[in-house]
Amino acid sequence: MSTPPLHHPAPDTGLLIVGGGPAGCAAARMAASVGMRSVLIEPDALCRNLYRIPALNNTLGGHTDGASLATAITGELNNTALCHIELGRYVTELRAHDDHVTATLDNGRRLTAPYAIAATGVAPLQPRDVSWITVSSPLPLPPLWQAGPEEAENRTLLVLGGDRLIGTFLRAHPRTRTRLLVAYPASDDYKVEEIRDDPRVTLHPVAHLTLHRLATAETRGRDGIPHRLAADATYLSIGSAPAPPPGGLRPAPGGYCPPAAQHPRLIVAGDLRSPRYQRIQTALGSGAEAALRAYYTARDVPTGETG
Repeated sequence: MSTPPLHHPAPDTGLLIVGGGPAGCAAARMAASVGMRSVLIEPDALCRNLYRIPALNNTLGGHTDGASLATAITGELNNTALCHIELGRYVTELRAHDDHVTATLDNGRRLTAPYAIAATGVAPLQPRDVSWITVSSPLPLPPLWQAGPEEAENRTLLVLGGDRLIGTFLRAHPRTRTRLLVAYPASDDYKVEEIRDDPRVTLHPVAHLTLHRLATAETRGRDGIPHRLAADATYLSIGSAPAPPPGGLRPAPGGYCPPAAQHPRLIVAGDLRSPRYQRIQTALGSGAEAALRAYYTARDVPTGETG
């Protein structure tokens, strides 16, 4: 079988960007600001997940919800002449070589550039992905961000996991009369601090939970005492797992890809770096920084980067 030919997508393309979330979009904008051409590859829509965030409180620009921020970002990027956007395409392999990077797309095309930024972020987990939950049905459960006021008003919701999605939900619906039964493992202890004092929340630290049907669960507390939880519906807030593109990235044991561990021509940005920095503002900053790193490295300008 013949090898698909290399495809140089634009003259003097200096950067391939894999992922069209906040980090990838910020990388493309920063690259353009210093005169570097880029190609951004995104299988879905730009800033897709931002549109699902009902409330923001940690970004600049006065945006109070994800949709307004996403609209602003995508509007700027669509008007960025130095960035060519490849929507609807997956990267099936990302490889670094001595003098260039190759990205193979799902249609067989191979794009090349001196550097690439991996900003594919994370994907939501399901109960089957964690050891502390057992479910009687393999059907996927919805994440909490899908619950609007009509699903929550005067209802009790069982929330599996203590991820920060809960705080976002509560801020987005401050007047919604609901009760959240939050069952979470020890690894989420630090995450639930921001919701601990909300009167709508009842916290249930557990060692294990078995979900029966869609809204009844038996738990074993960390003290070994069993409990039964009953609600009107069940939603997930168990976090996400890193989703790096296949190929040359070097993940750590948890699946995240520390920037310092990668090939010099593969630069990691956004949530893919570490669970510690999964914030929109830090994703934007890391994307811009990654583009500058590629720009200065290509020109042999020391950046002082250490990790």
